[in-house]
Amino acid sequence: MSKSSTTNLNRRPVESASTVALASLPASGKQRAFRDGKALSLRDVAKLAEVSVATVSMVLNDNPRISRATQMRVQQVIDKTGYRPNRLAQGLSSRYTRVIAVLLPALRHGFGDAYFGELISGVCDKAGKMGYKVMLEQAKPEFIKERRHIEMYERRFVDGILAMGVNDRHHFLSEFVDRKYPLVVADNYFDRPWDLDYVVCNYAQGASQAMDYLHQLGHKRIGLIHGAVGVRTAGDVINTYEKKQAAMGNDASAAWKQDGRFTEEGGAQAAAALLKLHPDMTAIFAGNDKMALGAMHYLYRQGIDVPGRISVVGFDDLQQSAYVWPSLTTVHLPLYEAGALACERLIERIHGSVDRVAETLKTHLVVRESSAMARGLDTPM
Repeated sequence: MSKSSTTNLNRRPVESASTVALASLPASGKQRAFRDGKALSLRDVAKLAEVSVATVSMVLNDNPRISRATQMRVQQVIDKTGYRPNRLAQGLSSRYTRVIAVLLPALRHGFGDAYFGELISGVCDKAGKMGYKVMLEQAKPEFIKERRHIEMYERRFVDGILAMGVNDRHHFLSEFVDRKYPLVVADNYFDRPWDLDYVVCNYAQGASQAMDYLHQLGHKRIGLIHGAVGVRTAGDVINTYEKKQAAMGNDASAAWKQDGRFTEEGGAQAAAALLKLHPDMTAIFAGNDKMALGAMHYLYRQGIDVPGRISVVGFDDLQQSAYVWPSLTTVHLPLYEAGALACERLIERIHGSVDRVAETLKTHLVVRESSAMARGLDTPM
């Protein structure tokens, strides 16, 4: 064996400058420990990873041109140093702002509503995991008149919009049909005249579960408290109620249906109207939990036993529905999951990973204490 080969065998592997620099950083406070207490810059990360500044920028923006090996090397530096990019500067120089907007109609206390709260919680949690921030907006008349729903894209405030609580009367949605600007409707859908991306709970399935359950308990005289007919999902509940009642030979005419306006007050008023028209009614099926709770409140004030005389079934499974008395039998809508999935699919649309979003989530019935067999029956049908 030659002298040179012996020397090579005993020589330690040569460490790159980035390896040495990374190894020397303390376990905590790495970013501040670098550059004499100054915050780490994009250029510093590039130097440690032995790549260009442009390459680091492309890694941060998930550019598909970057190889897996280079991406992992840059990510290792980011993880080791605790580097946090300046999102404002990054947004100005990159294709993406990494901000999405949640857009609600002009509803009073809309963002304080438990239903929207479940959806938005799912959105925010998923957005954070995917490196996005969430902006909250309301589609008030002046907002639409000034075309701020389009300005948000054109001035690069957001990459996309999640629309919640929208219905057929929100004509500004027609401006998204050409798919130029990414928009996903959360927990509603539009097949005509606007073919928009959506993630929705299966309201027809949920209504079918509720009606089948009431029929099994022997109920025939079932009143429906529904939401606005301009909302497609509310229409699905109405249509399913009518089909199920017709299939059992029960009356499902207009006199058995009342609009509860999706509110507790509306639910109470609708229950009063139904009871006045049909004093022999044995069950109420409400299109959301708020209307169901309003109906139960009215029945309690009238001295009517729930479920002894009238059973009540809701639709949402909001958290408070398990803690009223009697606890509310209801259809569980996976609202948190719907919000999270809508957010994920919107970000995929923004980045071109998917071309079309049309997903429906399953529901299930939650049986509690507000429902019982129809009075006068010893056994269910």
